[in-house]
Amino acid sequence: MKDKIKMITNDRESRVLSRLAAPMMAGILGFSIFNLMDTFFVGRLGTVELAALSFTFPVIMIVSSVAHGLGIGMTAAVSKTAGSGDHEKLKNIITWGLVLAVIIVAAFISVGLLTIEPVFRLLGADEETLPVIKEYMRIWYIGAAFVVVPMVGNSAIRGLGDTRVPSMVMLTAAVINTILDPLLIFGLGPFPELGVSGAAIATVTARFVTFTVALWVLIKREKMISFAVPSAAVRVWKEILFVGIPNTFTKLIIPFGTAVITRLIASYGREAVAGFGVASKLEMFALMPLMALTSIIPVFVGQNFGAGKKDRVLKGISLSWRFSVIYGIGIYIVLMIFGEDLAKLFNADKTVIEVVTLYMSIVPAAYCFRNMMDLSVTVLSVTGKPIHSAFISLTQMFILYIPLAAAGSKLFGMTGIFTGLAVSLLITGPTALNLMRRYIFNRSVPSA
Repeated sequence: MKDKIKMITNDRESRVLSRLAAPMMAGILGFSIFNLMDTFFVGRLGTVELAALSFTFPVIMIVSSVAHGLGIGMTAAVSKTAGSGDHEKLKNIITWGLVLAVIIVAAFISVGLLTIEPVFRLLGADEETLPVIKEYMRIWYIGAAFVVVPMVGNSAIRGLGDTRVPSMVMLTAAVINTILDPLLIFGLGPFPELGVSGAAIATVTARFVTFTVALWVLIKREKMISFAVPSAAVRVWKEILFVGIPNTFTKLIIPFGTAVITRLIASYGREAVAGFGVASKLEMFALMPLMALTSIIPVFVGQNFGAGKKDRVLKGISLSWRFSVIYGIGIYIVLMIFGEDLAKLFNADKTVIEVVTLYMSIVPAAYCFRNMMDLSVTVLSVTGKPIHSAFISLTQMFILYIPLAAAGSKLFGMTGIFTGLAVSLLITGPTALNLMRRYIFNRSVPSA
């Protein structure tokens, strides 16, 4: 662990970022394949099933966003403590942080199972898609612990400077899910034909792998789990939640906003919702390098701040946003050219294909600005301004995107909705980047 910390706080910034991000790419690839394969195989069942899976996306994102927010709090606390070298404090942070994750997921499971029907009716699900949604979500909620706990655990592992193990675990889970999906959905060989229930079971089974490995690494390899100091729980929870709550709120802005947009798109029919779902999964795949970069920034920033090296933080941020611009332009060209062909891989319905193609011709133009915003939000959270980061996300979603999408829908239909997203990112990205750089430049850090 000491060698990893030394590398992050001393090696050339570009080298550190690439070495941290490369294995994260594998993890993000696994996560993206996970979602794409579910969409691909469920799409073979029909448009109703594909629409049902698309309706579940905002709700699943809500649970994942809570886990991600807590994970950022965990990464921030672990990375800064690792940078300072306090081993006993590290144990307390990781142990009681995981306990907090268990408590929170138990509450989500209880509430989620009781509110499936009213929530999805509110999102615009019709009588034909609602039973399919129930079939999927009842299984998914039961396995939610295998989603939340390993996300927080992997965040702790990344905070220690190890991005390889979490990434390999995520990729392995994706392979398991890809194998199980067709077997359980279509009933191949000795397996029963379970439809969307099979997709849910495959997801929960694969997530169980990440759950098991994350705990093994923290308990056996790193020896970071210890309940010897129960009095530390409240202090640890405060430290994690100081960053975690605003970050959770920030992450929740996206699924809640997506839920509003899904309801807006549902007025165009279930086929439009299915197309929006496919586009969202393709987008996640396209954004892998940028997501990997955003995922490792808390480690780089946290440990270098903990070591008192602000100049390295500033240089790392500069390298990151420059890469975002170059990659964003390149992937926009690719998706604009091949969007229709990609859509046809998932479903043959004309409306589904048209919606995916339309989305890919508009929204990816703003991908570089999206990552400017994501980087800024993440860095502000790790460096002690989580409320500022939440305000940036809130502004982009509820002050810009949703009003622009609603107005655009009335004036230009689906084109207006997607243009509203692109314009909101175009405005927010550069503004957030400028605010974040000014804050870091004026921020004092601990002495090395």
